[in-house]
Amino acid sequence: MKIFKSIKDLQAELKLWKARKMTIGFVPTMGALHKGHLSLIEKSRIENNITVVSIFVNPTQFNNPNDLKKYPRTIENDSLLLRQVNTDILFFPSVQEIYPKPTTQKFDFGHLDKVMEGKFRAGHFDGVAQVVSRLFDIVRPDNSYFGQKDFQQLAIIKAMVKILKLSVKIHACPIVRETDGLAMSSRNQRLSESERKNAVTISQVLFESKEFAKTHSPTETNKWVIGKINSNPILKLEYFEIVDELNLQKINSWNEKNNKVGCIAVFLGHVRLIDNIVY
Repeated sequence: MKIFKSIKDLQAELKLWKARKMTIGFVPTMGALHKGHLSLIEKSRIENNITVVSIFVNPTQFNNPNDLKKYPRTIENDSLLLRQVNTDILFFPSVQEIYPKPTTQKFDFGHLDKVMEGKFRAGHFDGVAQVVSRLFDIVRPDNSYFGQKDFQQLAIIKAMVKILKLSVKIHACPIVRETDGLAMSSRNQRLSESERKNAVTISQVLFESKEFAKTHSPTETNKWVIGKINSNPILKLEYFEIVDELNLQKINSWNEKNNKVGCIAVFLGHVRLIDNIVY
């Protein structure tokens, strides 16, 4: 695995591959890697000649400075994991390298960034789009891979690609879960033993809600999930919404043509976890 910290050196390497008409797969991450990330890398390796993984904790997408400060940074372990799955290139830039000047780039995502995560994390999706568009401009990948756990983020990135008329193809990859069902997340590392035991309630309730939804309306299912989460004193629900997979609008009927997705955000102490399920 080759490691690059400068854009200039990375692009010089990638230029050699592109000259040979090799396809480039790209997996942007913020590090603290787990099996979910590795599944994206493995898919990229199958579908491309070369796979680039970036590790960059992007400051512009954190609306809470303490969350940025506490975000896990585990570059030594991350590098080991990347070598184990035969990653070709690791791009590990500094903030100065990515943002030589402060970025003020804004995006118009219409309704997509006004609900759920966007409602509770002001400016978050501008930050996501800023860094992903910057990384796409640096790497110029043919394909890029994202996990479906960050469902709204995936919708935002697809919209950004259309807005900027980029040629990269975005691939959505399934959520990878722990053996007890908890969605894998870098933030899981910050959970106490008690919080970790209670965190599995989130996925359990989502799974059970699929069965409940078979005989109840979206509104009834929504209320049922909220009630179940609120019955656990360790969990603090921020939101649960059942939305159309494409426009992220709340749905009123299971008969609507697109997939329906239940998206949730829950606090356990100071740790915020998200998850979702397709109905």
